[in-house]
Amino acid sequence: MFLRNSWYVAAWDREVSRSPLARTLLGEPVVLYRKETGGVVALEDRCCHRQLPLSMGKVEGDELRCGYHGLRFDSSGRCTEIPGQASIPPQARVRGYPVVEKHRWVWIWMGPPENADPSLIPDWWWTAHPEWAFTRPDRVRLECNYQLIADNVLDVTHLAYVHASSIGAPSITEFPATVERAERLVRLTRWIRDRPPPPLYRKAGGFPGNVDRWQIVEHVPPCFTVNFAGCKDGQRKIELMALSAPTPETERSTHYFFGFVRNFGLGDPDTERICALDMVRVFNEDFPVLEAQQRAFELSPGAPRIDIAVDAAPLAARRMLQGLIARETGL
Repeated sequence: MFLRNSWYVAAWDREVSRSPLARTLLGEPVVLYRKETGGVVALEDRCCHRQLPLSMGKVEGDELRCGYHGLRFDSSGRCTEIPGQASIPPQARVRGYPVVEKHRWVWIWMGPPENADPSLIPDWWWTAHPEWAFTRPDRVRLECNYQLIADNVLDVTHLAYVHASSIGAPSITEFPATVERAERLVRLTRWIRDRPPPPLYRKAGGFPGNVDRWQIVEHVPPCFTVNFAGCKDGQRKIELMALSAPTPETERSTHYFFGFVRNFGLGDPDTERICALDMVRVFNEDFPVLEAQQRAFELSPGAPRIDIAVDAAPLAARRMLQGLIARETGL
């Protein structure tokens, strides 16, 4: 079950063009394309006549023509032409979705259009600020439920094991984390004092010795997370944020959109390579773990499980989301 009254990332801006793009979001087939002015349109990917996906048609002007019998639909989803037929039934339409381009992503509102409020899109202002660089990896499709991704980014202790050769360090588990809960926010904070930096941070910041390191994670339901990370010593400081926006495809698959913003090495090709290659490899280390979890849950859905101390933030996020869905559905 998904929270419908929310924005979700449908695509990177570079993915949407004048050619129809098919994408399943929250179990619903959606087609995206750009109008002549560049604005993005999102429609139900199903012709109301014989159900052919409209993504198999073609864009004409600002409208989309079905590739089966030629019905044409405007950007609101209303049918404007039926070849060989003068009258158009009022029920000849498909659903249109509100969309907003922000942070280089195309955001789509999956609930009733009248509830769509652009101010509810996360304020990730660093993505467009001249003092920050934004690295934008391609979307990754994962065979796992999107909440497993949220659990993963809220549990930074796994860095010591899954990411031992990159951003992990044994010292992580030496320092306890605090978890704060607000109405629509879960925040985890951990400071690691006077310890060697992990390999990737040593490479990025040129640290010769021990550093103070922080891990702060802020999660907003249903699925938006910022991992604030960095290191500092007496002379050097680097700050990096990982933005995570997994969009459910189905109950067991996810479109994973993520990116990195930083305030160091601006315009430096070597630093950009670290983020575009090394940091993406860090995220790739998580993907087999997440998909293996999904398979295990499906093979043994009733297997007993325990919770441990590091689960405090993921559990708080799940409870928060469950409460929002319950209020939305009345269940």
